Amino acid sequence: MSDTVTSRLPGFHKLPMEERHAHLSRMFQLTPEDLQQLLGSEALQPVLANQMIENAVGTFSLPLGLGLNLQVNGRDYLVPMAVEEPSVVAAVSFAAKIVRESGGFMGEADPSLMIGQVQVSRYGDPTVATERLLAHKEQILALANSFHPAMVARGGGAKDVEVRVLPAPEGPRGEPLLIVHLIVDAQEAMGANLINTMAEGVAPLIEQITGGKVYLRILSNLADRRLARAMCRIPIPLLADFEMPAEEIAEGIAQASRFAEADPYRAATHNKGVMNGIDAVAIATGQDWRAIEAGAHAFACRNGQYRPLSTWYLEEGHLVGRIELPMALGTVGGPIKIHPGVQMALKLMQTSSVRELAMVFAAVGLAQNFAALRALGSVGIQKGHMAMHARCVAVTAGARGDWVEKIANLLVKAGHVKVEKARELLASLPAEDAAAATGTTV
Repeated sequence: MSDTVTSRLPGFHKLPMEERHAHLSRMFQLTPEDLQQLLGSEALQPVLANQMIENAVGTFSLPLGLGLNLQVNGRDYLVPMAVEEPSVVAAVSFAAKIVRESGGFMGEADPSLMIGQVQVSRYGDPTVATERLLAHKEQILALANSFHPAMVARGGGAKDVEVRVLPAPEGPRGEPLLIVHLIVDAQEAMGANLINTMAEGVAPLIEQITGGKVYLRILSNLADRRLARAMCRIPIPLLADFEMPAEEIAEGIAQASRFAEADPYRAATHNKGVMNGIDAVAIATGQDWRAIEAGAHAFACRNGQYRPLSTWYLEEGHLVGRIELPMALGTVGGPIKIHPGVQMALKLMQTSSVRELAMVFAAVGLAQNFAALRALGSVGIQKGHMAMHARCVAVTAGARGDWVEKIANLLVKAGHVKVEKARELLASLPAEDAAAATGTTV
C-alpha cells in the first residue's frame, strides 16, 4: 500500500537512512534497484562516464538530500538537492515549512523560448541589411525548421527572426554589429544543441541575403524569453523566532532586500544565496547549471546595475517575497536520459513538464533566499550555519555514528567549531566511549 505523496515529513531528518528509504519506497513504489541508485552504487558506472566526457578517469559524488515541505500552486514536491554545503537542504526545508503554513508558493513560467544568435560582418549599410533580412524572415524560419522537423511537428521550432544593430565596441569608426536572433521554442529541451544546429544551418542563407560574412552562430544563455517566477505572502506573526518579535524579523528581511536593491556588492551575495538552492536542484536533475548561473547573473544586470533576483517587502500585515529569473531547463536531452541518478531524482520530483519544473526551481531559490535573509536580519547567518557545519567538523575529527551529533552539539555549545576542539573532545572521552565515538576497538 502506497502513502500519499507529501513533502511534509516531520522528523525526517532524525530518521536513520534506512527508514527514510522506507518512507520514499511507500510513497513512490521504489524498487530495490531504485534504492541502490539513491545509495550511489549504480548511479553512474565508469563505462558510461567514459562515454559522457573526454579523458574520463572516474566519477565524483556529492551528498544527495531532499528539500521538504515545498508546496507550489497547491501541489507538494520533494526536491532532490546535490550539494556539499551544510545547511542548504535544511534551510530550504525550514523556509518552505513557514511558507507552507501561509498557503505555499505561487509559481508561473514562460514558454520555452530561446534565442540563437548569428553575428554578421561586412554587410554594408545596416539599415539595408536589416530590411533584407526581415523581408526574408519566412525563408530563414523555414530553413531553420528543416533541421528539426520532429520538433516542428510537436509545435516547437523557430518562431521568429529579429535583427539587432549594436554600436561598435571600438567606437564610431568601427563597424556596427549586426546580430540576427532566431527565436526558438525548445519545448521540453534546454535547447542548446538544437538552437546551435539551426543557427549554423541558416548562416549561409544570411550571408547570401546580406552579402556579408557570418562568424559566431550560437545560442544565448540570457534566456529572458523563458523566465520563471515565484511569490509568497507570509503573515508577519509566523516569523517570530530567536526570542525576537515577528515585526522585528520582518523588518530585518525587508531592510536586507532594500540593501541588495541599492548595492551590487550586497546583491551578489544575496543572489549567491538564491543560487545555493537552485544549483543544488539543477545538479541533482542533470541540468546545465553553468547556463542557469550565467543567465541569472546577466538578467540581474539587465537595467544597467547588478540587482537582486528576489525582493521582499511588507504589505498589509504580510511579508511578500517575489523572484523572477531565466530558467532554461530540460526534461529531455543531455545527461537526463542516460544518467540513472538523474532519472531517480526526477522520479522523486514528479514534475510533468519543463515549465512545472521551472516553477519549482524558482520557489526553491526564493525559499533559500528567505532562510538566509531571516537569519541575516535577526541573529546573523553564523548561528545556524555553524550548527550544521559542526557536524562536518566532528566527522573530520574522527567522530562516527551517533557521536557525530553529540560532538557537534558540544562544539556549538562551546562556541568553538574547529577540528582541533573536536579532537580534544574525543580525546577527553573515557576509553570505551572514545572507541565507540570513533568506530575503533578498545
